[in-house]
Amino acid sequence: MKELNPVLLKELRQRFRSYRSPLVILLYLLVLGGFSLGYIYLKWRNGPAFFQPGSSKEIFMVLSMAQLGLLTFVVPGLTAGVISGERERQTLNVLLTTELSPLSIVVSKVISACSFMVLLLFATLPLYSLVFMYGGMSPSQIVGVFGFFLICMFLFAAIGVACSTYFKRTGVSTITTYAVVFFLLAGTGFLAGFLYELYRSQASMAMLQLRETPLVVQILQDINPVMVMMRILGENASFGPGREMWLPYWGTFTVTYLALGVLLVLWSGWKLKPVNHNRKLFR
Repeated sequence: MKELNPVLLKELRQRFRSYRSPLVILLYLLVLGGFSLGYIYLKWRNGPAFFQPGSSKEIFMVLSMAQLGLLTFVVPGLTAGVISGERERQTLNVLLTTELSPLSIVVSKVISACSFMVLLLFATLPLYSLVFMYGGMSPSQIVGVFGFFLICMFLFAAIGVACSTYFKRTGVSTITTYAVVFFLLAGTGFLAGFLYELYRSQASMAMLQLRETPLVVQILQDINPVMVMMRILGENASFGPGREMWLPYWGTFTVTYLALGVLLVLWSGWKLKPVNHNRKLFR
């Protein structure tokens, strides 16, 4: 029987046996629980003195938005220093001299970070008990939201590992990772809105009407995490009348994020090879 990857085994032991792990889980649940309790309190202060079952959908949306925000904050922090930290501790060269390939080292780092985040996601299931108890959301929507979280988690982890591989300093890698993730989270939405207004203004000047959303705007809003999650929850979060695409919005989102994540992981493994990729041939 083949032994488990030693780097992955070491990462899992360090991550799950550290005293910081239960502390992070506790803080994570306290923040999400605080969001839900705060929302219920505000609804009680500004509405009837009892909990309405129809409000469970709103609580689920608040929890999902808070969950997405915490994933955006936690995942880059876990992955932005996994390679650059080894380089700063001068242990990266030792790893590269082992029988493990650079790609297996990168994959081990990604799996270790994602496994901890999966634990955080499963730890939040009791917080969703209000939704399960009172209804308001279909099982397909609940499964879709959790699948959406897993896809976002994978891409965010791949971005963090890629930045950690490319940059030598952990600080620079962390800032770059947060900048890229923030662009995916908010920049794509703002860019889609700006381009849609630009197309609409040009059409109005030509006394025409946009019958369908421009292709670039449709792609941008189909890869924006916030807009995709709102559409999974049954809300209207799109610009214009829409456009007929080869894939539904969730298919475009899934294919794009998984493809980008795999490419970033493969590139990180190639970049980590202890050879000079830019060497020139001299006669």
